[in-house]
Amino acid sequence: MAVVHKLEPRPMNHVGIHSHALEHLRYIRETMERAGSFTAVPGWGGVAMGVAAVVAGLLAASRDTLGEVLAIWTATGLVALGIGLFAMRRKAGRADVPLLSTPARKFVFSFSPPLLAGALLTGALLWTGEWNPIPGTWLLLYGTGVVAGGAFSVKPVPVMGVCFMAAGTLALFCPPSWGNWFLMAGFGGLHMIFGILIARRYGG
Repeated sequence: MAVVHKLEPRPMNHVGIHSHALEHLRYIRETMERAGSFTAVPGWGGVAMGVAAVVAGLLAASRDTLGEVLAIWTATGLVALGIGLFAMRRKAGRADVPLLSTPARKFVFSFSPPLLAGALLTGALLWTGEWNPIPGTWLLLYGTGVVAGGAFSVKPVPVMGVCFMAAGTLALFCPPSWGNWFLMAGFGGLHMIFGILIARRYGG
C-alpha cells in the first residue's frame, strides 16, 4: 500500500512585488529616454529667431563696413540664443519633459563643438584681417552643429542643418558683398520655414 507523505510548503522570500515593478518601470523609462528624441526644439521660437535675423539683415544692409555688419549679427546671435533657450524651456515645460534629459544632453554635446569651432575661427579670421569668409563660416558651422545635434532630435532638424551648410558653402564662394544677404536668408529664412514646420508637426 502506497504511503502518502504530506509535503510541507517551502519558505518563500517575500520580495515586494511593488519594488520589482518599480525597478522594471525605471529600467523601461531610462531605456526609452536613451532611445528617445529631443523634442523640445522650438518651433515658434525658431520663427522668432528668424524674425530677429531678418531685422538684423535689414539693419546691416545700411552699414558701410563689414565690421559694423558683423557687430550687428553678433549682437543678434546673442539675442537669438536667449530666444532659443527660453522657447526650449517653455516647450519642455508644457510637454512635462525634463529639459536636461538624455536626448537633450546628447543634442547639446553634439551641437556645441561646431559652434565653439566657429567662434575660434571667427577670432582667427578677425585677427588676420580676413573678414570676408566669416558669414559663410558661421552658416557652415552652425549647420554642422544642427546636423550633429539633429541626430538626436526630430527629422526636420538635421534637414535644416544641411540647408544651412549649403548656404554657407555658397557664401564662401560668392562675392563678399553677398554675405549679409546669405546670413539673412539662412538665419532668417531657414529658421522661419523650419520653425513653422516644427511647430505644426511637433507642437509649439
